[in-house]
Amino acid sequence: MSYAFSDLTNNTTALDSAAMAAAQQRLDSLTKPIGSLGRLEEIVVQLAGINGTPHPRADKKAIIIMCADNGVVDEGVSSCPRSVTASVTENFTRGITGINVFSRLTDAELVIVDIGVDADITAGGIINRKLRKGTWNMAKGPAMTYQEAQKAILTGIELVQQLKNRGVNMLATGEMGIGNTSTSSAIAAVLTGCSVEKVTGIGSGLSRESYSNKISVIKRAIEVNQPLASDPVDVLAKVGGFDIAGLAGCFLGAAIHRIPIMMDGFISAAAALIAVNICKEVKNFILPSHGSAEPGTEMIMKALGMVPMLNLGMRLGEGTGAALGFQLVDAALAAYTQMGSFDDAKIEQYEHQELGGSGHVSGKSPFK
Repeated sequence: MSYAFSDLTNNTTALDSAAMAAAQQRLDSLTKPIGSLGRLEEIVVQLAGINGTPHPRADKKAIIIMCADNGVVDEGVSSCPRSVTASVTENFTRGITGINVFSRLTDAELVIVDIGVDADITAGGIINRKLRKGTWNMAKGPAMTYQEAQKAILTGIELVQQLKNRGVNMLATGEMGIGNTSTSSAIAAVLTGCSVEKVTGIGSGLSRESYSNKISVIKRAIEVNQPLASDPVDVLAKVGGFDIAGLAGCFLGAAIHRIPIMMDGFISAAAALIAVNICKEVKNFILPSHGSAEPGTEMIMKALGMVPMLNLGMRLGEGTGAALGFQLVDAALAAYTQMGSFDDAKIEQYEHQELGGSGHVSGKSPFK
C-alpha cells in the first residue's frame, strides 16, 4: 500500500474508547487500590485504545534506528567528526552498542536504516533507504528539498507498514547522526516558539566556546532559511535532517497502522513534534519514554502535552531510553494480565469515591 502525502491525515483514527473503558474496568477489579499502579495503568489503557481491544499485546517489539549525516557539522557544532555516524551505524550490527545491550533485555529487534549516511555502508543487516549522502549545510541554505523531506517521511511510513505485516505490535524510535542535536534544536525553536538558547544543549560534549558557536549557527540557520512554523514539512526541509524526517514518518505510520510507538529522547521528540504538527491525532499513539538531559526535550514535551515515564539524565540517543520504556510496558501488561481480581482474593473491592476535603480519595481500604 502506498500513501499520497496529502492524504496522511485521512488515514489516522481516534483511540477506541470502548476498549479503553473495558481495560480500565479490568484494572479497577484487580487486587489493589484504584489507580495505585499510576502510570502503568495509563499505559495499559492507552495500548487498549490503540489496539482496539481490552486485551492489548506488545510481545513483538522493534526499534527503528534512522541513521543519517548532517551538513551543518561543517560549522563545528559537534565534538565528533562526521565519520562517526557511519562507524556507529555499522557497530549496531556487531551487537556492541548501548542500544544492542538494552534491546536484548526486552527481546526487541533492531531495524537499522541508512537513510542518509555520508558513506557507502557495507555491513550486512542494514536497510538501504539512502536519499543521498547527508543533508546540505542548513547554515547556508535548506538542509534538503521539500520533496526530499516528503520522501523521507513516506520512507518511515512504509517501513512501519512492512513491520506490521511481519507481526510487529510495538515500536520504538532511535537514531544516529552526528550534528542532529543542532537540527533538533532548530526544529524545537521554530515549532515551540522558544529561544534557541533555551532548547540547545551541549550535545556530544561541547566546550563552552563550541557551545556558543552551536547556538550562533542554529540562529543563523533559522535566519537564513526562514522556516514556516505553519508548515512542519517546510521546517523539516529547511533546518531538519533525514533521520528526523524518517522518524516523523514512523510516528505517522504508527498512527495509520494502529501500533503503539515509544518515543526516545530529544531527536525522536523533535521528529514526534513534526509528526503531530502534520496530524494531531498522532499524539495518541506515542508513549514518551524518558526526559533527555538535552534542554529542548522539556520544551517539546510541554508543546506535546506529554510527561516522560523516566528521568535518568540520559542523552545517548540510539533508542536507548525507548528500550528502557519497553520494560515499563512489559511490567504494565504483566500486572494487567497476571494479577488476580478482588473476587479471586475474596476481599471487598474498592469503589470510586469523590475527593474529600483533604484531597485524598475517601472510602475504606480492604488492606487494613
